[in-house]
Amino acid sequence: MKVVLLAGGFGTRISEESQFKPKPMIEIGGMPILWHIMKEYATFGHTDFIICAGYKQEYIKEWFANYFLHNSDVTFDFRDNKNDMTVHRSDCEPWRVTVVDTGYNTMTGGRIKRIQKYVGNEPFFMTYGDGVCDVNIDKLLDFHKTHGKLATLTAVKIAQDKGILDIGGDNAVKSFREKNISDGAPINAGYMVLEPEIFDYIDGDECVFERAPLESLARKGQLMSYIHTGFWQCMDNAREREKLEKLLAAGIAPWKRWDREVPKP
Repeated sequence: MKVVLLAGGFGTRISEESQFKPKPMIEIGGMPILWHIMKEYATFGHTDFIICAGYKQEYIKEWFANYFLHNSDVTFDFRDNKNDMTVHRSDCEPWRVTVVDTGYNTMTGGRIKRIQKYVGNEPFFMTYGDGVCDVNIDKLLDFHKTHGKLATLTAVKIAQDKGILDIGGDNAVKSFREKNISDGAPINAGYMVLEPEIFDYIDGDECVFERAPLESLARKGQLMSYIHTGFWQCMDNAREREKLEKLLAAGIAPWKRWDREVPKP
């Protein structure tokens, strides 16, 4: 299945770095948080990614354009007026990455709508490019397949300022509303599974996915929640980035299921 990643926002709450690069490209442990999220999915065998870029989208394209080179041992041969490159060894992951410019001011729903042709008529994963967790992707997908609804989102029960969910006893989402900092209800953590019919609920670039589409799905009984009781952390500010850095440096990052040396901060 394809994995759609929202990576086009401005990241104003971590502006000390996002003024130079998109928020999902801000590094933790020496690699962009977007890369960490991709590694999470790849651990479960999902390696076909579609990145919804926008703000400073050229930064994302250039990073991936150079990724193979930067993670390989190479010989450059300029003798006899040649310009040859020989690759001896590469540490690149076997990924397919499609980076799409979904517009500078496009809202989240509009960004998803713009990549419809790259997804095709099949279910897909979708999440935000600024948060990591240790959700079991296999179990999330199995849960989605069992209920037969159009959308599943991962819900975490922590005090946060994200989209608020009203979840019934059968795990059906009864209502959805945008964030309120005073709430302590289960929140939308992303890590969604969506059927292709979801595109019918999105109307234009101004559509905020977390409002009309999810609210409509909830009213129609087409939105389900996968309750995650493990780790989840977004990176909205420098304090949260520092928290993630410390977990990586200490070797106890719950989302890191792969072997790779983490550089010291």
